Amino acid sequence: MKMDSILDKLGINKVNEGASTGTKWLKAGGDPIKSFSPVDGKEIAWVKSVNRKTYDAVITKAEEAFKEWRTWPAPKRGEVVRQVGEALRKYKEPLGKLVSYEMGKSLQEGYGEVQEMIDICDLAVGMSRQLYGLTMHSERPLHRMYEQWHPLGVVGIISAFNFPVAVWSWNSMIAWICGNTCVWKPSEKTPLSAIACQNIISEVFKANNVPEGVCGLVVGGRETGEWMSNDTRIPLVSATGSTRMGRALASAVASRLGKSLLELGGNNAIIVTEHADLNIALRAAVFGAVGTAGQRCTTTRRLIIHEKVYDALKKKLVAAYKQLSIGDPLDEKNHVGPLIDTDAVNNYMDTIKEIKKAGGKQVVAPGVLAGKNYESGCYVKPCVYEVQNEWPIVQHETFAPILYIMKYKKLDEAIAMQNNVPQGLSSAIMTLNMREAEQYLSAMGSDCGIANVNIGTSGAEIGGAFGGEKETGGGRESGSDSWKAYMRRQTNTINWGDTNRIHRNPHH
Repeated sequence: MKMDSILDKLGINKVNEGASTGTKWLKAGGDPIKSFSPVDGKEIAWVKSVNRKTYDAVITKAEEAFKEWRTWPAPKRGEVVRQVGEALRKYKEPLGKLVSYEMGKSLQEGYGEVQEMIDICDLAVGMSRQLYGLTMHSERPLHRMYEQWHPLGVVGIISAFNFPVAVWSWNSMIAWICGNTCVWKPSEKTPLSAIACQNIISEVFKANNVPEGVCGLVVGGRETGEWMSNDTRIPLVSATGSTRMGRALASAVASRLGKSLLELGGNNAIIVTEHADLNIALRAAVFGAVGTAGQRCTTTRRLIIHEKVYDALKKKLVAAYKQLSIGDPLDEKNHVGPLIDTDAVNNYMDTIKEIKKAGGKQVVAPGVLAGKNYESGCYVKPCVYEVQNEWPIVQHETFAPILYIMKYKKLDEAIAMQNNVPQGLSSAIMTLNMREAEQYLSAMGSDCGIANVNIGTSGAEIGGAFGGEKETGGGRESGSDSWKAYMRRQTNTINWGDTNRIHRNPHH
């Protein structure tokens, strides 16, 4: 399927406005944003960003829609989300290819991202019948006491370029079944994938007479995100991005006593013990380090290896990296695609300079690829360096396929090394020793939001709550009871007797 036909099928060529209230496109009023593919450097299409007037119109419509949408029974809202999942199944191939082409991830990862959207729809449908509260005994006779959950209102969603559509769906599908309306600000680097989603969902919303405004879209840059952060009409802002962005957003939202749900940077490590299956460890490390060209928040950035197996695993890494095929991500024979843009390439090269300056020892050489198949200038070589964990450059997250390796002697030392970074998203240990695994998963072990055994740091399942600690932000999206983040808790007490009993607790 050629890209022109993909754009036609997804309705991209019919839309140049970056503002929607669900089924209606508005005059965005801002400057054009051009989307260039890092695959070949070509302009795919352009879309107008929103100005303040149009942004306000989308938020106002979302507020109005909330008044009706919250009255729909949760299972009925779930039925709409089920149909969204069916629509995504129908468009999985073209949307997956667009994601791959616009962002640069491999085609299988593009398809996988759309499948994540489908999976979260399925999960949210089940959640729509399980928005449970608790009942408890009142200390007053002839009284009943319970708690329930209500929707918040308008949920603002700010997503990053590396997952152009999936992370938005994690938030929106659950927010919708909870009774909220959503306004999405996608990354300005990948606006077309968002427009495609809006077109797909609008078909479902029209068929179900969903109130206009339940699914809003505002395409824009940093300023648009700042409008959201400071907007008192948005009780919850869910944002995915850098730690620097998260600090600014959290401060702005907190200053107005709003809520923020943050998914920020990662500096994820795999500990490989002397009892590890090295073949499993190798596959996990390579996939985690080079997948999406190192542009995942769950990318494996550090490999902490026991001294007894260090040389053996290093040798396997070198051999595996030699077999990597770098090129057009839409060609399924390639393992690694491009970085998102030339700024990311410059960041990669600057990091290499810092590693060398600190004394890093090259294991697998870096480099920027040039030639006929790399005309975009965004293709780089995944590389490996021996480093020390405490070096400032190692403490920093670089969104590129750079893997750091280091030795340890005792497990306590390895766990301390893993935890001794500002970020706390994903982590893993490779071991066949039960005691090592259990120590790692205990309170004495990993301080990350995700801790795996004999599984790498990337590839979280949709059923588990996703998120991290420390500078990663502390938010939780996707599975488990993450729906509570999109609702407010209310305690209710009912006097069903014929007298008004006085509460005897002097503290109330």
